[in-house]
Amino acid sequence: MFATMSAQDVEMDTVDEVVDAQKKASEADALVLADLKQNFVLLERAVSTFESRFITRVLRTAASIRKRLNADILSQAIRDVYPRDAVDKRRLLKFLGKDSGVMDVDSDDTAKDNPQVLPEIDLYLHLLVMIYLLDKQDYYQGTLLSNETVNKVQTSNRRTLDQLSARIYFYYARFYELSEKLADIRPVLLAAQRTATLRHDNDSQATLLNLLLRNYFYYNLYDQADKLVSKTTFPETAGNNQQARYMYYLGRIKAIQLDYTASHMHLNQAIRKAPQNTVTAGFQQAVYKLSIIVQLLMGDIPERSIFRQPVLKKPLVPYLHIVQAVRIGDLSKFQETLAKYGDVFRKDKTFTLILRLRHNVIKTGIRMISLSYSRISLRDICLKLHLDSEKDAEYIVAKAIRDGVIDAIIDHEKGYMKSKENADIYSTNEPQSAFNARITFCLNLHNDSVKAMRFPLNAHRKELASAEALRERERELAKEIAENDMDEDDEVADF
Repeated sequence: MFATMSAQDVEMDTVDEVVDAQKKASEADALVLADLKQNFVLLERAVSTFESRFITRVLRTAASIRKRLNADILSQAIRDVYPRDAVDKRRLLKFLGKDSGVMDVDSDDTAKDNPQVLPEIDLYLHLLVMIYLLDKQDYYQGTLLSNETVNKVQTSNRRTLDQLSARIYFYYARFYELSEKLADIRPVLLAAQRTATLRHDNDSQATLLNLLLRNYFYYNLYDQADKLVSKTTFPETAGNNQQARYMYYLGRIKAIQLDYTASHMHLNQAIRKAPQNTVTAGFQQAVYKLSIIVQLLMGDIPERSIFRQPVLKKPLVPYLHIVQAVRIGDLSKFQETLAKYGDVFRKDKTFTLILRLRHNVIKTGIRMISLSYSRISLRDICLKLHLDSEKDAEYIVAKAIRDGVIDAIIDHEKGYMKSKENADIYSTNEPQSAFNARITFCLNLHNDSVKAMRFPLNAHRKELASAEALRERERELAKEIAENDMDEDDEVADF
């Protein structure tokens, strides 16, 4: 009997747990629906007041809503918003795998009385379904939906749709990238970028420009990317995320073109503008990987603290070995690291740049040798740098002297290199140029901070209206005081 009772208790506990889980799930779904309805209200307010900050608030909630989305929540939101016989309603429910006929029977009777859906709410629901399909890894259905949504975007011309259109283009390109068909949408992106430029749609313009650059980099078309950058202007009012991406792409272009100083400047700006959190870990890793190689190509050694950051510690292990090889000028260690982590460098698309570091490793080794020895034979240089012959060592040393890497002379007859005495660095213009670079950076940072400040739209008009009302009130008070003074004078005269 006790065994039977215990089994029944276990079954009752299991049923209670299932009921509690279902209750919590329904409460969570209700909270998500409430958030979506609040976003619909914000979108309506953005249209009525023509304020883009309400749409910005809606898009900021996309990350939190995305984690809690499911097909039931989206289908319920779609049924609540669209009229009963809406074409977009049936199409979206079809992408979610819901039978629109059954849903309409069970839906509320007020669905048939819904007014026409605003284009902003319509595209927002399309965007949510695209995100749901992306998380579900249903790239085929996502590609079909993104094509239809982009067609809707291209047929509309409303400034309140700018931010939503930019997000839609991003996921549109993302579906094609995951399907390995990025080349198919390049004409669409180019046409959309031209249209956004003509309409002064800064959000879509910045997003599309970054998508085009990513499209070119995917196929290693760096010349076309450079031509696109030279023929276009990136909007200054774009968000920090898009600016960070654009600076990273500029850094890659300049690095390929051997302009390492400009590349390092752009990469530093990308690091500063990118959000410092775990969500953007992938972007931070990509920027730091390229920045480390560019610094090495410039002749600088990256700071050790970079490799100790939790987000970067593990991914930057191969690059740490490269930095160590370049820092000590060990050519054999450089070749071993290149052979060991070659696949990683190819995946990061930094292998070509790392191959250029071989000459820097040799130059670093020669510089250290020139600082350590006042005179050394070419044969010893050949052995220390693991070169093939003394003739190669002689050519490399001669080129280092010509480039200003070392201050030395070569005695070709006796076969040795003699270093000259070190000059005082403060007698040169190098400290002044470094000080000038720091001043320029501080001024640019100040200008960027001023540009990043945001003010409410037409706030000065409200201040003028309040000031006018205050002056009118003061005039009324002055008039009342004057009338009271006159009445008091009359009373005194009568007395």
